[in-house]
Amino acid sequence: MTLAMGPVPAISHHQMLVFLVQIGVLLTVAVGLGRLAARVGLPSVVGELTAGVVLGPSLLGNLAPDVSNWLLPRNPEQLHLLGAVGQLGVIFLVAITGAHIDLGLLRRKRRAISWVSAGSVLLPLVIGFVLSLLLPDSLMGKASDRLTFGLFMGVAVAVSALPVIAKTLLDMGLLHRNVGQIIIGAAAVSDIIGWLLLSVVSAMATFGFRIGVLTESVGYLILVLVATAYVARPLIGRLLRTVERSAGREVSLSAIAVLIVLSAAGTHALGMEPVLGAFLCGIVVGSLGTESRRSLDSMRAFIMATLAPLFLATAGLQVDLTALAEPQVLVAALITLLVAIGAKFAGGYLGARAGRLAHTESVAIGAGLNARGVVEIILASVGLQLGVLTTASYTIVVLVAVVTSVMAPPILRRTTQRMTKTDAEREREREFMSPSL
Repeated sequence: MTLAMGPVPAISHHQMLVFLVQIGVLLTVAVGLGRLAARVGLPSVVGELTAGVVLGPSLLGNLAPDVSNWLLPRNPEQLHLLGAVGQLGVIFLVAITGAHIDLGLLRRKRRAISWVSAGSVLLPLVIGFVLSLLLPDSLMGKASDRLTFGLFMGVAVAVSALPVIAKTLLDMGLLHRNVGQIIIGAAAVSDIIGWLLLSVVSAMATFGFRIGVLTESVGYLILVLVATAYVARPLIGRLLRTVERSAGREVSLSAIAVLIVLSAAGTHALGMEPVLGAFLCGIVVGSLGTESRRSLDSMRAFIMATLAPLFLATAGLQVDLTALAEPQVLVAALITLLVAIGAKFAGGYLGARAGRLAHTESVAIGAGLNARGVVEIILASVGLQLGVLTTASYTIVVLVAVVTSVMAPPILRRTTQRMTKTDAEREREREFMSPSL
């Protein structure tokens, strides 16, 4: 019996060499700048994201173009190798975050989270759309009309970045705090709504507006949430209990890794982001008890020290700040940045206050949800590929992503220092910091 398909060509010697050097250089610079950021009182996520900006077209591409072209060739196959490693990092980072979600707290705080989610999405969405009406036509892509461009900018102003927020809260030791749990819960809802809206806008740019696209997206989302609660959770619980009894912790860890990857693949197959599936799988694993959570936590050191910095540095590589040299673009960028920061902060703050949270908590929530990070960069890339954005408007959206990710941690640190820890938070912290092995 013979196979119909011939042997797959191996990756070339040069491609493998470049890939390995890319990993080594990116990780070295990301960890180094992450440590530097920590020394000046910022979370390491700030330095790790900046590493990509330094090594990308904004700096290295201008100062040493030959070195940049060798290290980061604009070759799709080469870029996909690096992107795959970054995607793996974000999937496991978000899964660990989901495992430490306190579902009991979220149920008790569901009123606050609902208000925060609504405020932090709807207000920026409306203000972002209005802003787009005032921006010059030169910022609109060739495949875009004013409505599509407006909706896209509204989504860009409204989204948060769950992966970056998760890394920031982990770096700052705030994930176990009540305010951190509310921020993560609201960011998850914000991301779900954001990706849903992006799918609609993308369909409008490609096919024109169709009710069927919106109906299908909402239907898939409801299906995933129901299946997670009533099908996946009992099946995963039974599987992990069987594995833990018969094979021990190492095989249990492998099983959890497989479940996370397959969950990410499942949501991606339905047209949603892989991080949604990984996040939901992490929540399920965390809800099954301390042993399952500790098995997942045994990955944490490697993920936080290696995969997460690589993911953030890779995201920063897509940033090109040289387009801001044009005065019209710079003015539009500054206005968009101020509007995006103000609208997101106001939406989160007002939502938190409507949910009967204290002023200090509300300020922290408004600041935490402002971080847009790689989600915004991915969104900008989609807009550029679809022809909704030009290179200039793409740069503006990316600038919002970088600046908001850098400014959120200092405000979070200052506001949370005034909050007294509760007994429940201390217990959550002890569970989080307990040895995994």
